[in-house]
Amino acid sequence: MKLYIKSMVCGRCKMVVKSILENQGLVALSIELGEVELQTSLTKNQLQVLALELKKVGFEIIDDHKSQIIEKIKNTIITLVHHSNDYIKTNLSDAIVAQLHHDYSYLSNLFSEVEGTTIEKYFIAQKIERVKELLVYDELSLSEIADLLGYSSVAYLSNQFKKTTGFTPSHFKSLKDHKRKAIDNL
Repeated sequence: MKLYIKSMVCGRCKMVVKSILENQGLVALSIELGEVELQTSLTKNQLQVLALELKKVGFEIIDDHKSQIIEKIKNTIITLVHHSNDYIKTNLSDAIVAQLHHDYSYLSNLFSEVEGTTIEKYFIAQKIERVKELLVYDELSLSEIADLLGYSSVAYLSNQFKKTTGFTPSHFKSLKDHKRKAIDNL
């Protein structure tokens, strides 16, 4: 049985979901961002209990098809930006189509209709959050960050950063309160 889980966006999320499943006596065949495949089907009661336990820690079981697609798009983008460097080698629409096996225009229109923003704007928001994270760590230069995240130049990164946050990267770095957002709240 496959379940789709909203707000499951990182490795720690996977560990928390795994722990909840184990506490419920459920065996997961696989746990990926936003998806869990269970060894057996759940009864209605088991599903309700699981949904309640997941909700306690900020997750939600998604049962409608459009919401599942939206969550898969978000998880694909989050994986590209925060957990791999593959997006440098391919364009965003190709990566999303490869993961979801739907026409990009359908996915793009659905995402915009449901989320009220475009896939591209969501992708940019995720990239800017990653830039903030890397600036706070202070381990890479802005040039290295631009290269890592696939920006064509430091100037382009800086302009996009300022347009999105209202700060230049150097001003953001100097702030004591680093106004970062949780990636599942973008």
